[in-house]
Formats: sequence, structure tokens, C-alpha cells
Amino acid sequence: MSKIRSVGILTSGGDAPGMNAAIRAVTRASIFAGFKVYGIYRGYRGLITDEIEEFSTQNVSNIIQRGGTILKTARCKEFQTAEGRQAAYDVLKRHEIDALVVIGGDGSLTGARIFGNEYSFPIVGLPGTIDNDLYGTDSTIGYDTALNTIMECVDKIRDTATSHERLFFIEVMGRDAGFLALNGAIASGAEAAIIPEISTKADQLADLIESGFRKSKNSSIVLVAESPITGGAMGLAERVKNEFPDYDVRVTILGHLQRGGSPTAFDRIIASRMGAAAVDALLDDQRNVMIGIKNDEIVYVPFTKAIKNEKPINHELLSTLRRLSI
Repeated sequence: MSKIRSVGILTSGGDAPGMNAAIRAVTRASIFAGFKVYGIYRGYRGLITDEIEEFSTQNVSNIIQRGGTILKTARCKEFQTAEGRQAAYDVLKRHEIDALVVIGGDGSLTGARIFGNEYSFPIVGLPGTIDNDLYGTDSTIGYDTALNTIMECVDKIRDTATSHERLFFIEVMGRDAGFLALNGAIASGAEAAIIPEISTKADQLADLIESGFRKSKNSSIVLVAESPITGGAMGLAERVKNEFPDYDVRVTILGHLQRGGSPTAFDRIIASRMGAAAVDALLDDQRNVMIGIKNDEIVYVPFTKAIKNEKPINHELLSTLRRLSI
């Protein structure tokens, strides 16, 4: 406990709404604990290039409602090399930073785990990703906001889908995880979700068409997780045109629209709780752990579990979606 006198904060990988709330919480909880706080700009790249500024409470005033990240973010191939990590360590020592809080997703926490082990350096991670794909936490920072954005977009698309009696494939983010597609489909009243967790076991498109899911409807909306496994919305639309030419198909790819916007109350609250808990973890001499929330309680999840274990889809949600889409 006595070893830590100052804490560095960085955001890495894809931005997520609520990152600023987390930065604010870590900064203020650290100052409350008597630590100096340093903001590290542009993720691991800024750590290597020494883009570091000492933070006060004023640096994080009026940011809780802002999307994105005031610390900026970047992907850094240099940090994947031993030489890059050595340069980052030298910068930390030069600034007398004794611990790091890293806010990011799977790749960011993987880098944190490697660096922490190499230099026996105290690091605590916060799960900042809209994909909600980190094991050990019920929700990640930014997921709820992205889900609400998807719902609002689908509500608007449904108006035109109904007017023209069309089948819409709407592609959402998630990479290898279907949480946004599945829960977005339930929230927006979509007819189906095509997700990578199921695509490895069945031809979801064929199952969907053969089920006669449009018998009682003039228009239909299907959410698709962007993934080579699902084929993406464009790939599925092409299949429908070739195999089921009677359907009038349209595609909408929501893309980076899902990353932006002011965070929801839920994301602001969990980001604030997790940020404060990260400082508590450092005070308790925890290291190489991710802060998670399970059943509304803060938990410490070892990086090895958070990164390596796959977060399972709740199959009850799939059943619910099927039953409600008739």
C-alpha cells in the first residue's frame, strides 16, 4: 500500500460511452486517497511517446455526460513488442507513476496483463467496450448506451420497412459476440438475431426462412452481428437475393454510430462505481485484475479469466426472441 503514490490512467482500443465517467471516477477517487494522478493520452502509444499530464479534479469536471474519451485512444503495435513495453516502463519510471488503470476491451487488457507480469507493475483494468464480451462482469462500460442507440435506430428503420413491406438486415457491432444483436433484437421487437455463437452450429438464415417467420407480417427486421462467422448483413442479403428472390431485401449497417453519444445513466453509474473500485483495488494491493459487476456487486476478476474465458450468451434470451417474433 505504501509503495503507490501516483496513478496513471489511459484508455485504449475502441472508444465506449462512459469512458469519461470512468476517468473522472478514477481521478477523483485517487486524489481522495492521497495519490497523484496522471492522464496518459492516446493509450499505450502515448505511454511510449510520453504524452502525459498531471490531473487535478478540475481536469475531469463536466465530462461525465460526454461520449468518447478526453484522453483519446489509439491502437499501438509498438506496445506488442518487448522494446515498446520497455520504453513505456521507462516513461512511467521517469514520471514516478507507481500504478496504472487501463480502460478498454479484450486487446487492451491483454496488453495490460503482459506488461504487468513483465515488470511486476500494479495494473487494474476497467471493462470499457460496447461489445459486452469480457468474462466476469454482467455489463461492460458503454454496452447499455450502444444498445439504446441500436434500439432507437431500429425503431426508425421499422417505419420505412413497414411502409415498403421489406425485409431489413441491420448489422450491429460485436465482432465475435452477439450480445448487441440479440438484446437489440428483443428491445426493438425485431423478428430475429443472427449471432456468431449460434452460426457455428446451424444455418440461421435457412432456419429463419424455412420457419415461415413472415407469414403473419408484411415487413421484417433481422439484426446481424458483424462477424466472418455470420457473413455480415451484406453477405446474408446476397444469399437471400440468390436463394429466396421473392423477398425485397435492404441492408443497413449502423457502424460507428453505435459508439457515440452521451452515456446512459446506467453506464455513468457503473463507470463511476468501477472507477472508484479500481482505486480501492490498488489500496488493497490488488494487481492484474479487472473490475467487474456481478449481481450489482463489485468483483475483482483476474486478467487471465477476463480475457481467456468466453462470456456465454444466455440461451433463454434466444428462446424469448423466437417466441415473441410470431
